[in-house]
Amino acid sequence: MPDIVFLGPQRHQPTLAQVLDELGLSGPLCAVTAGWQEREGELEELSAHVGCRVDDLQLYSRAERLFRNDRALLEEHRLRQQKLMRLQRFYRLRLHYALEAVRALNREEQTPLRSLLGSEKRSALNAVRSLDRRHLRRILKVHQEHPELRLRNHVQRQEVEGLIAASKAVLIAGGHIAVLINRMRLFDLGELLLQRPVIAWSAGAMALSERILLFHDCPPQGAGDAELLETGLGLVEDVVPLPQARQRLLLDDSQRVGRLAKRMKPALCVTLDEGSFIHWRGGRLLAARRSLRLTSQGKLRPLNPS
Repeated sequence: MPDIVFLGPQRHQPTLAQVLDELGLSGPLCAVTAGWQEREGELEELSAHVGCRVDDLQLYSRAERLFRNDRALLEEHRLRQQKLMRLQRFYRLRLHYALEAVRALNREEQTPLRSLLGSEKRSALNAVRSLDRRHLRRILKVHQEHPELRLRNHVQRQEVEGLIAASKAVLIAGGHIAVLINRMRLFDLGELLLQRPVIAWSAGAMALSERILLFHDCPPQGAGDAELLETGLGLVEDVVPLPQARQRLLLDDSQRVGRLAKRMKPALCVTLDEGSFIHWRGGRLLAARRSLRLTSQGKLRPLNPS
C-alpha cells in the first residue's frame, strides 16, 4: 500500500506544495479532476502552486467520449445509475424515519423510569446502523451486476495507466463526489493507485474511503440527515473523512457529534478543514495535524497516531 495523504480544502489556503516538499515528492505529477466535470483539466493554478508539470488523467472527458461512441456501454451505465438512484431514494425514506426515532427517544430524557431509556436508544441507533450496512450491500450488489462498467483492458484505461506510471504521485481533487467516484470506478482506478503515492482532498479523500457519507447539519433544503451515498475505493480503511466539517456540521452539538461517531463505528469520523493533513503508510496512520476525530461521547479530539 503506497503513501496516502488526505488534505483539507485547497482553494483558499493551499498546502499541497508544502506537503509534496515534506514527502520528498517532485514532478511530474498527474491529477484526477473528474469531479470538476466540464472544468476538468483546468490545472494552471495547481501547476503554478506545485511548481511542476501536472498531467490530468481526463477521466471525465474520456468517459464522455466512450459513452458517445459506445451505445451499449452508455445504456448499461444508465441502467446502473437508475438502479442506484432508486435505491438511494428508498434508503433515504427509511433513514428519515429511523433517525427520527433516535431523535424522539433523545427528547425523552425527563421521562419517568429513565433507566429503561438507554436500551431503547441503543436499539434505535442500531436500527440506523443496520440500515446503513444494508444500503452499502445493496449498492455493492448493483455494481457486481454490471462488471462491464469496469474497463480493465480498454485502451483508454491503458493510457491512464501509462500516465500514472510516468508520474511521481497522483493528486485527486474534489468536486462532485458522485461523478468523481463514478469515473474512478469506470477506469478501475483502485488498482492503479496502488502504484504511486496519492494525495487527495475534499471529495477526493471521500472517494478513497470505504464508504462515502454525505453530511450537512443545516442544508439550505432537506432534513440535514447524513446519508451514505456509495461505496468508495477503500484504499483507506475504517475512516470517514468529513471535508469542511466546520462549515457543514454543528460541531458544538455534542448529541449530533456523538450520534454520528457511534453510527459510523468502527470507522473513525475525521475532520478535513483548512490546513488538515493526515498521512497513512502501509495502511498505518503515520502523522496528522489540524484534524479532529469525533468521539462517541460527543467530543472532538485531535487525531494522533496511536
